[in-house]
Amino acid sequence: MQDDITGWSQWNKQFSEIVELSSPSELHGLLTGIVCVTEAPTQEQWSLILSTLNVPTLDNEALQLLTEEAEDTAHALSEDDLDYLPMLPDDKNTLQDRVYALADWCAGVVLGFGLASGHIRSDERELIGHLQDVAAVEFEDTDDDEEGEESYQELYEFVRLIPVSLAVGRKRKPVLDSSLLKNIHERISEVENDTDANIVNVFSPNRPS
Repeated sequence: MQDDITGWSQWNKQFSEIVELSSPSELHGLLTGIVCVTEAPTQEQWSLILSTLNVPTLDNEALQLLTEEAEDTAHALSEDDLDYLPMLPDDKNTLQDRVYALADWCAGVVLGFGLASGHIRSDERELIGHLQDVAAVEFEDTDDDEEGEESYQELYEFVRLIPVSLAVGRKRKPVLDSSLLKNIHERISEVENDTDANIVNVFSPNRPS
């Protein structure tokens, strides 16, 4: 996996300063979890979604990147070739950084899926549980070796297609018809002035930030 293939370098540059999220990888997980359930949000809808997480308003370039990535991700999750890739740093980064980025991504998927769906089906509980387990992973100094690298790769391959399983068989809802932005249709024109949104706090992994 290389940064120029996944787009990590640009993604990290745009979103690394969002202190309300653990990392840009968590944002990509959040996006992924959402589009497992809904159609890809528009720029205006992304502003609303992020406001519910108390994330400050992003500039147009960042919102456009977010919107385009959501469209690409929604397409990848609906394809049979299973080419969906999480947005993660490549192996030029330390193993510890990659492990925690993967954990952040898993936490984001769980949060985004929970926000968008409002509940999980019985057949989805095991998949969500796997993501929560990885979201809670801790890295030890002794893990930084060849065996640790192999374990990371196995973990990565195991979780990266869970969103495909969560998305399969679902008819994606319009964003405004989902739990994500339920009952706030009238706020579309008030995005920039809205600072009193409520976050749906469900399925949150228990990992120290």
